[in-house]
Amino acid sequence: MTSSQPSLPTTPSSSAAPRHRSDALSDGSSDVPSDGSTAASALGHQLAGHSLKVGYEERLVLDGVDIAVAPGKLTVLLGPNGSGKSTLLKTLARTLKPQGGQVLLDGQDIHRRSTREVAQHLGLLPQGPTAPEGLSVRQLVAMGRFPHQRLWQRDARRDAEVVKQAMAYTRVTEFAERHVDTLSGGQRQRCWIAMVLAQQTDLILLDEPTTFLDLKVQVDLLELLSGLAHDQGRTLLLVLHDLNLAAAYADELVMMRDGRILTSGAPREVFTADNLKRVFDLDAHVMIDPESGKPLCVPLLGRRESQTPQQRPTDESPALHTQARHPSTTSGPRP
Repeated sequence: MTSSQPSLPTTPSSSAAPRHRSDALSDGSSDVPSDGSTAASALGHQLAGHSLKVGYEERLVLDGVDIAVAPGKLTVLLGPNGSGKSTLLKTLARTLKPQGGQVLLDGQDIHRRSTREVAQHLGLLPQGPTAPEGLSVRQLVAMGRFPHQRLWQRDARRDAEVVKQAMAYTRVTEFAERHVDTLSGGQRQRCWIAMVLAQQTDLILLDEPTTFLDLKVQVDLLELLSGLAHDQGRTLLLVLHDLNLAAAYADELVMMRDGRILTSGAPREVFTADNLKRVFDLDAHVMIDPESGKPLCVPLLGRRESQTPQQRPTDESPALHTQARHPSTTSGPRP
């Protein structure tokens, strides 16, 4: 995260390790070790899909997909439109039921667990969410507390504290009493992320959270989400379209095409020119950014753009003179 990113409050037991996850936004079971790799094992929430077959009506979208979401890391699903990214995310989130195969949450079939129980472990931010008209930011964020509330058992003080900390972490406190529908796109998206944080889940799935946002706003959001994984040990799975942003922020990339996972792994291993061609049919140079050490791609220019000035037609070219001598070949009306 950037230096300006506010930190979540820590419990007294974590004062010696500032990277521990805040008890205010945890399930209260344990602190998160500062090491990202061991944080996930301490949390113990695992999400995986095995031999998933998913479709809409008679059209099969996912065909035998296997995936295990890396614990304590930020994983990004990449692929061209129609490759099955959002369908896979919705299936893992229990929004869609597979026609074949299983989604396992901590080793158990996710469809055999209650909705409330799943919501206490897994948070989902769908694509393009909309809030009811007139809903304030505070009210929206408080909706994340629903899985932890029961008619006969509510802790209003704790709920208010969790909401407060979620808004502070996402930097939307100043908008707390404003209506969500009066905010900019980036501000609204921060509010939705705050709601997911208030849900207190260690697994967070987000479908295209940066779509239609300015580049700076996209970067700020990805910095925030990256901090959830790297500073708090949360497990994040995102669908993104921007190749370079995905390669810059992902710990793991999963590349899909035609309903199948073609390759997956660390960006420096799988973000290659060959894979970009195979997955996206994109001709590109891939290089390593000397400052970040992350791979980035530069699409190869098309034939016309790659021509030298000597190769491009000019006003003196024979073709133009020919066209000028024969008005019937022009697009304008004949004299």
